[in-house]
Amino acid sequence: MNKLLRSNFSRLWKNKIFWLCTGTMLLYAVMYMLHACRQAAADPSEYQYTIDKYYFQFSLSIGFFCTLFGSMFFGTEYSDGTIRNKMIVGHTRTGIYMASLITTFAATLLIMSAWLIGALVAVPALGFWKIGVLRLLLFLLISVLFVLAYSAVFTTINMLSSNKALTVLISILLFLGLLVFASMIYNGLSEPEMISGVLITQNGLEMAEPSPNPNYITGVKREIYDFIIDFLPTGQGLRLLRLEITHPVRMLVSSLFITVTATASGLAAFKKKNLK
Repeated sequence: MNKLLRSNFSRLWKNKIFWLCTGTMLLYAVMYMLHACRQAAADPSEYQYTIDKYYFQFSLSIGFFCTLFGSMFFGTEYSDGTIRNKMIVGHTRTGIYMASLITTFAATLLIMSAWLIGALVAVPALGFWKIGVLRLLLFLLISVLFVLAYSAVFTTINMLSSNKALTVLISILLFLGLLVFASMIYNGLSEPEMISGVLITQNGLEMAEPSPNPNYITGVKREIYDFIIDFLPTGQGLRLLRLEITHPVRMLVSSLFITVTATASGLAAFKKKNLK
């Protein structure tokens, strides 16, 4: 597998899609953080702006970059006969599959690193992290593991689909579907327990007494929704974006479970796939 990895990384350094994704993420990080600095400087209120609020904005977009890179980079493996040639020279299907997974994971981490480095441009204006070093490292570990989960899921699609256009379409639609689903679940959990209406009185507009919100989710249903958010990589991204990490161990274990399950099932299917 070492030869496969060397070959993949040799292609990676010359791949335009990889550098486009990396450059886009770096540019996005710098522009976003500079905007955050301007916003903080222009706000006369006593609100304390910190880098924590903005540093993890990559958590939603990184899944898209993983999808785009993986499907484009490995999408031509079947049409160009690359996989068949690898097997002819003696590489196993397991080695081919795992090399693809490792390459996708490493490339996505490099793209994510472009954000982490570029976002440091805000340090002179916003200062360092207020959440503490240990919590920062925990958040980064959660990020790394849900990137691994993304890589495992999309590697399965990339290695089983023989059509590049179909691979790109399925991967992007799956990511967007998971993102929309996680957003709906998260919005449901964000409903307040009590709501207050507005009354028109002789004295003008006045706030009514708080009343129970019929859309507020309680009981077992809330626990299920909470678990779904922590389980899905897109849900973890939403939580990380808002620094609302309450069950870090559950999130880490969920990412590992998705990685192992997707890799095992994808590898089993790839071994049976007709490559002719």
